Order: sequence, then structure tokens, then C-alpha cells
Amino acid sequence: MKRINICVMLLFLFACSSQSGNRKQSAEATLTAPTVPLFVQMSDAELKRNPDPRLIDFREKPKWEYTNGLICLAVLQVWQKTGDEKYYNYAKSYADSMIRDNGSILTYKKSDFNIDRLNAGKFLFTLYNQESTDRYRLALDTLRSQMEEHPRTAEGGFWHKKRYPNQMWLDGLYMGSPMLAQYAAEFEEPALFDDVAQQFYLIDKYTWDNEKELFYHGWDESKTQRWSNPETGVSPHFWGRGMGWLAMALVDVLDYFPEDHPKREVILNILDKMAKSVVRYQDEETGVWWQVLDKAHEDGNYLEASCSSMFTYFLLKGVQKGYLSDEYKPVAEKAYKGVVSQFVKYEEDGTVSLTNICGVAGLGGTPYRSGTYEYYINEPKRDNDPKGVGPFIMASLLYETQFADQKNAAL
Repeated sequence: MKRINICVMLLFLFACSSQSGNRKQSAEATLTAPTVPLFVQMSDAELKRNPDPRLIDFREKPKWEYTNGLICLAVLQVWQKTGDEKYYNYAKSYADSMIRDNGSILTYKKSDFNIDRLNAGKFLFTLYNQESTDRYRLALDTLRSQMEEHPRTAEGGFWHKKRYPNQMWLDGLYMGSPMLAQYAAEFEEPALFDDVAQQFYLIDKYTWDNEKELFYHGWDESKTQRWSNPETGVSPHFWGRGMGWLAMALVDVLDYFPEDHPKREVILNILDKMAKSVVRYQDEETGVWWQVLDKAHEDGNYLEASCSSMFTYFLLKGVQKGYLSDEYKPVAEKAYKGVVSQFVKYEEDGTVSLTNICGVAGLGGTPYRSGTYEYYINEPKRDNDPKGVGPFIMASLLYETQFADQKNAAL
């Protein structure tokens, strides 16, 4: 299994007309065809690994889950870039197999009040805008209705799940806030933007550490969890992917947040803090990030692919959208090259893989997850976990747009 040559990936001349003339390329044209970009290679590999999108995340039974929605969202972006309908059909097949005509969703239980379930619905906006199929809108309404009754902290912060009472986790900001902001924008519910802004305000208020310039993974308002600090309620450590989820949430929610909204500045200020934190903890040698961010090179810690892909996405999109200055562009380029160098490999069957991904990490529950350093470093690692693959595909799309296109133009 050989590492990908990064230099090859700097050549992006992919034609987006794959639905027409590209289907009839001559042998001569094939020999001179441009290198297939990594976001296409990774998407194609994912479709091959998981031909049934209901079974994404090493699953044996279909489930409405945030990881399935993450991959569907990523491949829909590839469809939008390339025009190749196989990506659209893949995401659509998941929606159509899980959503009934009345908008009810298989395996989904509103009474669980699990904020992860909202992320599974983000890609439905694209399908609905493309086809105006009633069941997609009804499913979005179903998910939106959950948050009208979702349990909250005293100041209005969404609990991560009903079974994790009084707790806000960084993960939950990505799972819920961008979906709610897009719902507010597309279906004219402007009051919802205040609620979205409040989630960011609270997670910043209670999980930010001024000295470390990092966000703790979770916060327990009641301060009763064994993992929570008895004075502040925060969890003990700074988990890479937890901060990665929050970073992606910041740049994604701004896609829909009105520019004249009085609380937009709250989100931009947190984004600025996040960017400085990401730069401070970027591994100087490799350009990527550690599983436990402030414990570089300590025994058991490791360079982790999902948080590295998420931070890369955050930096690339922040620069693209103008939320971050161009000073961050070389940092983003170093990050992307580092992810490719450290984590991307070709398998013997020619598919491309993303390696060294933390399988899962959480707080509390059964068996109890303590949030200690030993807990985070000893959670199993997996190749091609969707929590890494999805963000990598989206980061690769942004990288090719910002860097490879420009360099090709200069050739």
C-alpha cells in the first residue's frame, strides 16, 4: 500500500461534463486524461465500500444516523461539482429508503431527543430544492419539530441527548445548528437564528479555556457527572474531533446566518478564537493535529485523521468565505498536504483510504466514559470511518478549488 504523491494532487483539470461527452472518451483521450482529484477518488471508494448507504459506519442494519447524513452531504457536494449523477442517486437512495411518504423516518424516535439525528437530515435540503418532493420537506419539518421540545439548560442550551441530561457537547453544535440555520433561512423562520446564536454563545461561555485557548469536549450544567469538574462542570480534556465538529459548525452556520443579524458577530468572534487555536496546536512537522490536542508527543497520543480533516475544512472554508484573512491560506495548504501525506493511502484494489481515525469518543453512558487522557487515547482507531471520510471529501473539494485551479491557470 503506497502513499499518494502529493504533487500529483496539485493538478486539477477535472471536467464537470461527465454526464455527456466524457462517457464516450476515446482510448487516446483516456491516455491523456487528467489525474482524478482526491475528492472523487475518496467518494468513489466510499460508494464501493458501502454500496448501501443505509449501512454506512460499519453497520449491519439500516439506521437514520448522523454519519450517514455526513457522507450523503459530502457526496452531494461532489455531485454539484462534477455533475456525475451517481453521487446524487446515492444520497437520494438513502433518503427514499428511510423516509415514508408522510415524512416519518425509519428508526428515528423523536422522544429520544438526540441532537445527532438532525445532522442526518442536512442533505435533504439539496434533494428538496432539486425535486420539491413533499416527503423531504415533511421529514425536515419532523426534525425541526424535535428542537421545539428538546430539553435545554437553564439558559437555553440544547442537551446533547435526553439520556445525557444537563450536558452540552461540542459535537452537538455541528449536529444541530447548521441544519436549524438553513431551515430558518429557507423556510422563513427568522426567530430561529437567535436560538442558533445562543448555542454558540453558551458553548463558548462554558467550555473555552483562556489559558490553553482550547474548548473542552463537554460541559455538565449540574456538575454531577463523574467526568465533570466540580467547580466549572467541564470535562477533563480537549478532544481533537470535538473541536473539529465545532469548527465546521462555525463556518457552515454562517452560510445561512443573515449578515445584518445583531448576533452574527458572536459567531464570528468565536470563529476567530477557533482559528487562532487551530494554528497554535497544528503539529509543526506534519501540519496535522493530535487526538488530545494539548498533549503532543505524550505516550499513547497520536496524529488523528478526522480532526485534522475537519480543521483543514474549517481553514479552507474560512479563507474562501472571507471569515479568515489570507494569512491563514498557507496554514490551510500545509494542513491539507499533511492530511494527504499522513493518512491517505491506496489499497491493493486501487481504492483510496483514510487511515488512523478515532472510532468514537463520548462522555458518560454505559459503559461509563470517563473523559480521561487514557480514555481518549485508547478508543479504537479505524480506517475509513465516515467521521473522517466525510470531512476529508469536503476539505478536498475546497482545496482543489482554491489551490489546484489557481496553479493550473498559471501553467
